[in-house]
Amino acid sequence: MNFELNQDQQQLADSVRRMIERDYDFDARKKIVASAEGHSPAVWNTFAELGLLGLPLSEAGGGFGGNATDLIAIMEAIGAGLVLEPYLSTVALVGRLIDRHGSEAVKTAVLPSVVDGSLKLALAHYERGGRFDNQAVALTARRQGAGWVLDGAKVAAIDAPLAARLLVSARTSGKAGDADGISLFLVDAGAAGVGLKTYRTQDSLRGAEVSLAGVSVDGQALIGTEGQGLAILEEALDFAGALLCAEAVGAMKYACDTTLEYLKARKQFGVNIGAFQALQHRMVDMCISTEQARSITYLACAKVDGDTPPAERARVLSAARVKVADACRHVGQEAIQLHGGMGMTLEMKVSHTFKRLTMISQAFGDADYHLERFNRAA
Repeated sequence: MNFELNQDQQQLADSVRRMIERDYDFDARKKIVASAEGHSPAVWNTFAELGLLGLPLSEAGGGFGGNATDLIAIMEAIGAGLVLEPYLSTVALVGRLIDRHGSEAVKTAVLPSVVDGSLKLALAHYERGGRFDNQAVALTARRQGAGWVLDGAKVAAIDAPLAARLLVSARTSGKAGDADGISLFLVDAGAAGVGLKTYRTQDSLRGAEVSLAGVSVDGQALIGTEGQGLAILEEALDFAGALLCAEAVGAMKYACDTTLEYLKARKQFGVNIGAFQALQHRMVDMCISTEQARSITYLACAKVDGDTPPAERARVLSAARVKVADACRHVGQEAIQLHGGMGMTLEMKVSHTFKRLTMISQAFGDADYHLERFNRAA
């Protein structure tokens, strides 16, 4: 299989890399982290102008009909730059799910605003004590006239403080742990009864605990079929998980490059420490881990793109997540150790890269969760 980028993909990837290098250097990122917004509206508008916000959405939805493979180079650039913008949440996760399963009325109301950058979206799915179990949904949705009333709470809703609308998983029948009975609703983040307790994550993103107390939504808020939301949610999470792998590869590539530069520049005993064979071996192992992660990321993206049966898709995606999580830990820790004490300081980008790699390895399921899922799907 040929994984070389075509001319259009290469040009777009080069444009994104140049933009991030020009407008999103480490000093600029620190200012964005310290800002009240937690992201850069200017950068988000640039993403819209480049067409990135419509890339994985269908042409009918105002996008370009791209797939996960088209997004690999984009996500690698985002990973290398430690970009804080809610691209994965808004476009690749919630936006794409709405594009594929929302009603025509919802798609018409939502997708053009996603593409032009005026609307951000986030997923509110995980609940306290549920770990990464997608069936552990206790938040309830009961019918009221032609609409629904939602009650319950969600935790670890990444990018929720930045979003105007939240995709909320709720139980319309059964009990927590049942596969059937889970439905998805698009909820206005500013609606009466919606509360957000916001915080900054270890990797400087914005997250929230979300409470819903008697939140009323109309019938159009239901995304997909009532009670059958689990399958489409897991497909969306697998797509986003494959792109997270690509982001991790970009971050690991940066960690390798900056560590190699440091080894060439740092002197000890009158020579560059990169001349020491033991450190050369560790540097090579870091590069090997990164390339192995890249290879399995390509496979995962290919599987989430096509008409792969759910069990096979889950198996390949979870295998990739386990391999990439191992690589994140190896490359991140080695980058810190080879930088010595300097690697632990917040003034160096490599320490923030380590944090991001650590958080990526936990998002949508850690290595233990995906190893168990891999075994179930085998």
